[in-house]
Amino acid sequence: MPSTPSPASPTWDPNQYLRHAGHRNRALTDLLAHVNAPGHGRPPRIADLGCGPGNSTALIAERWPTAHITGYDNSPDMLARAAAHAGATPGGGRVDFATADLTEWVPQEPYDLILSNATFQWVPGHTASFAAWISALAPGGTFAFQVPANFDAPSHALMRDLAAAPRWRARLAGSLRHTDAVPDPTAYLDLLAGLGCAADVWETTYLQVLPGEDAVLDWVKGTGLRPVLTALADDPRATEDFLTEYGALLREAYPRRDHGTVFPFRRLFAVARKDAGAA
Repeated sequence: MPSTPSPASPTWDPNQYLRHAGHRNRALTDLLAHVNAPGHGRPPRIADLGCGPGNSTALIAERWPTAHITGYDNSPDMLARAAAHAGATPGGGRVDFATADLTEWVPQEPYDLILSNATFQWVPGHTASFAAWISALAPGGTFAFQVPANFDAPSHALMRDLAAAPRWRARLAGSLRHTDAVPDPTAYLDLLAGLGCAADVWETTYLQVLPGEDAVLDWVKGTGLRPVLTALADDPRATEDFLTEYGALLREAYPRRDHGTVFPFRRLFAVARKDAGAA
């Protein structure tokens, strides 16, 4: 979940975001399956960057029940929702949350695992922080993340095209992310390897089957459309008009089928392990 705002400083709606929690959690579950147990026999120390409403942090706690996990986010609404997951865990671990802006966050202690689920696409220049974050890992620690890699998909391209139309241009100019929101996989691999890590980078396209009417519109209301909804929040009529226009474009691009609306979603994964002998 996002931890640093886009140019439009979007506000977040935990309820809307969690409407598709199953699909969103699947990518994190797949990422966790590629991360070795941290901590080397002791309770691991873990940072969850961009924890959102805490659903990702809860999954991490299930995977490593003895861990002390801190979820970081800069959305008060998301952190308020995440607070329900705070406290001691059944396995003897602990979960807590803290406010942080990932454009500035610097670890204040060693971590065995620094992990982020679908956040860095909201953090301009995020790769510039990788060296400091990896430096803060304990020897043999892991830095792992996944980000959407679908900024050229119709859902994003149509949103940008509509925002650039004459009616919307003045109010929405510069608010939306473009295809450079995340680097390509090779750039991530080269960077992580150059920082002394054994890196594994890959992509997966999920054919998500979404239920209900205007299913893709309902999805993007929780994530990619947040800058638009924020920019138009003081004008309900304009918000309704934009959603009507954009929804029609999405229905054409992603037609509903008998079994639901198929929404292909490509995600990029990276797992980088620090040398066990590194200081």
